[in-house]
Amino acid sequence: MNELLITAAAVGIVAIMTWITRGLPYLLFKKKNPPQVITYLGAVLPASIMIILVIYCLRNIQFMEYPYGAAELISIVLVVIMQLWRKNFIISVFAGTICYMFLIRTVFPI
Repeated sequence: MNELLITAAAVGIVAIMTWITRGLPYLLFKKKNPPQVITYLGAVLPASIMIILVIYCLRNIQFMEYPYGAAELISIVLVVIMQLWRKNFIISVFAGTICYMFLIRTVFPI
């Protein structure tokens, strides 16, 4: 089979499944209030997922070897400060990413 066709089919299937999983709750609860469990999960899951992602990203830091995780820790502190100051998730993430990339390319090259 053509490689382009396989890629297009895979992207199409992923797009359809994403649309279904994101749109299904709206269709199911269009006329009535969602159950308490769904409301609770909607409130706590975003923060929980972000915490899990941060832990996953920091799992391989070598605190006993140069640069001792300095770029990661500085970037995390910047993200926290930006979030407390601007209260904008996108600005915080972009600032932390830019800071991290700058630090690992210039200050702490490996």
